[in-house]
Amino acid sequence: MSEQTDSKKTNFIRRVIEEDLAQGRHARIATRFPPEPNGYLHIGHAKSIVLNFGIARDYQGTCNLRFDDTNPHKENPEYVAAIQEDVRWLGYDWDERLYFASDYFEQLYGFAVELIEKGRAYVCELDAEQIREYRGTLTEPGRESPHRDRPPAESRDLFARMRAGEFPDGALTLRAKIDMASPNLNLRDPVLYRIRHGVIHHQTGREWCLYPTYDYTHPISDALEGITHSLCTLEFEDHRPLYDWVIANVSVPCKPRQIEFSRLNLEYTVMSKRRLTQLVDEGLVAGWDDPRMPSLAGLRRRGYTSAAIRAFCERIGVTKADNRVEMAMLESAIREDLDRNAPRIMVVLRPLKLVVESYPEDRPEALIAPNHPKDETMKARPVTFSRELYIDRNDFMEEPVKGFKRLTLGGEVRLRHAYVVRCVGVVRDAAGEIIALRCTHDPDTLGKNPADRKVKGVIHWVSATHSVAAEVRLYDRLFSVPEPGAGGRDFRADLNPDSLHTLTHCFLDPGLTEIAPGNRFQFEREGYFIVDPDSRPGRPVFNRTVTLRDTWGRKTGRTTERS
Repeated sequence: MSEQTDSKKTNFIRRVIEEDLAQGRHARIATRFPPEPNGYLHIGHAKSIVLNFGIARDYQGTCNLRFDDTNPHKENPEYVAAIQEDVRWLGYDWDERLYFASDYFEQLYGFAVELIEKGRAYVCELDAEQIREYRGTLTEPGRESPHRDRPPAESRDLFARMRAGEFPDGALTLRAKIDMASPNLNLRDPVLYRIRHGVIHHQTGREWCLYPTYDYTHPISDALEGITHSLCTLEFEDHRPLYDWVIANVSVPCKPRQIEFSRLNLEYTVMSKRRLTQLVDEGLVAGWDDPRMPSLAGLRRRGYTSAAIRAFCERIGVTKADNRVEMAMLESAIREDLDRNAPRIMVVLRPLKLVVESYPEDRPEALIAPNHPKDETMKARPVTFSRELYIDRNDFMEEPVKGFKRLTLGGEVRLRHAYVVRCVGVVRDAAGEIIALRCTHDPDTLGKNPADRKVKGVIHWVSATHSVAAEVRLYDRLFSVPEPGAGGRDFRADLNPDSLHTLTHCFLDPGLTEIAPGNRFQFEREGYFIVDPDSRPGRPVFNRTVTLRDTWGRKTGRTTERS
């Protein structure tokens, strides 16, 4: 084992693996990540990716990437490419071990014939509604299909004709012969194959009109790849007896072990791929990479780093118990990462002009501001001070409320990295709205110890004549309640109407017109932001990743504010 498997990473799955290794059940560990290519990956998948690839890394084993492409009606090559990009972005690689379930279609068909010949599978003529009716309920046993005792030779012939395309969709299925009275409904003669015409599979084209189900395909695919531990989320726990039945009844080369763990349920979002697809298809978000989405593509565009997501997944741990993780934990992980790594800049989001009347009009001054207060290797940047500046409108109150520590009429404030200024008057428009502040500055306060001249507050600013115009998108949580759709209500009714505010007249430090998409910054006193791909030369666009601290509780009263 590597030193990665320390006590902090101990969980019940690792204990099982270590026992299997100690008992000699396996000489080498092999896991897999098996996404269905019917949508983009989300933060819930990241938990599984970190677990599967992390275990393979820590035990010097392997982890395969295998697409479960048995339902071509919903699958798309776009999703295949996006999933590979997301796994690589998270920091993992499958080397040459990229597989598709469709790679095994011929072998799966052969194993199905084996089950028929053993009398453990049969071709059934009941339609989908009749199969549900015959299955029974949790309190009543099922009834056997009238075709259950069909001779193996007859089922084998019908199965071959199903493959040849002689029958329409739904006319016949291949079912396992297990136990119609089993308390586990998954063992009541489950469907193994169904007919689906008119589908162009993204890997096999029109070669097949007969497709295996996931419950049949998955265990055999694991066995063919030599997987030792098949790690699944808890919804597959009731399917494990069927997984084991398939492995036990066909002549596969190894016997994988399925282990279930709790899936990630994250507050203020949804983890159902069906619901996420609905948001995209109905135009309620701008696409799978909308920065409000929990998709990895959306989180990446919002400015989340792969390191922060890996740290979050490690932090929440792996358990058997279902729980709901606070969004604040994910936001804390990205704050910690960006606090260490994001350079600082000053950006005014809601500009209010400030005129320093005591400062010369024709003498712009180059001041120096550190790019990071704790990391000298990030060096410093020049900022231009001039007679006309912009400050944030929220940093001025003509009639301050109790506790307000920024600029007031007649009051003083320090401009960050610059001078102390005093507001001596305001300029109003015809409607009486304040459009500018008249100020004076103290030239002796530049570069001095702030303790030598105490003022109530420090605010950020940019030069009105030298700054760069930008668009800033203030993203917030997609839903306004921790558990969208709880109590059976439409989850869409819980969408947060304030999840996006676009500010089109923002101003930032000069010299930042050509920054590339993907660059991350801390806007001093505002939060962490990333340059969006929508940026154009001379017109950067920024997305807010996260605020400097958790203000959600203060805004909504639904959670506790954290600093």
